[in-house]
Amino acid sequence: MNVFDSKAATWDTDPVKVARAAAVADEIRKNVPLTPAVNAMEFGSGTGLLSFFLQRDLGHVTLVDSSKGMLEVAAQKIAAGGIENMRTLRLDLDTDPLPTQRFDLIYSLMTVHHVPDTARLLTDLHTLLQPGGHLCVADLDAEDGSFHGDGFSGHNGFDRQHLGELAEQAGFQAVSFSTVFRMTREKDCHKREYPIFLMVCSKT
Repeated sequence: MNVFDSKAATWDTDPVKVARAAAVADEIRKNVPLTPAVNAMEFGSGTGLLSFFLQRDLGHVTLVDSSKGMLEVAAQKIAAGGIENMRTLRLDLDTDPLPTQRFDLIYSLMTVHHVPDTARLLTDLHTLLQPGGHLCVADLDAEDGSFHGDGFSGHNGFDRQHLGELAEQAGFQAVSFSTVFRMTREKDCHKREYPIFLMVCSKT
């Protein structure tokens, strides 16, 4: 079972996750022109928190995730809201072939640091974009591993310059970064702040 399947039912009850998604949605709106003509994909969508903040600004949204449990919750929310411009797609880019559909906008929130091969992922996302499309990646700044703790096998955040270079190597242009949110976690009676950035870039 995907590790996120067991977390799906209560994912949306965390007010920090909701506030984080709202902040990222606001920053995307500031940086990317959103219209009913835009066909979007959220990579690593989970329950679709970010997409539900954006769906009224977009033509169609495909929620892509490898977790069956997360997508089931997302589908329930779509049905409950009578939303007609959203759908779910179970997909693992590590093992599955790329879909044939292409998108005007791809965005993700706290997903990329879970993917082992960042360079390959950025190349795949570049392929999935239409010319003139935008990629928006919200994720952790580089940290000391304390965010996830022992046993985590992904990336401990990203150095912005290095991630930007990987994006350019994948073919993206006009790469920019901004800080969109700050998470605070307490461990051993000490509070630690973890900034969340948004990287925005485009495909010519």
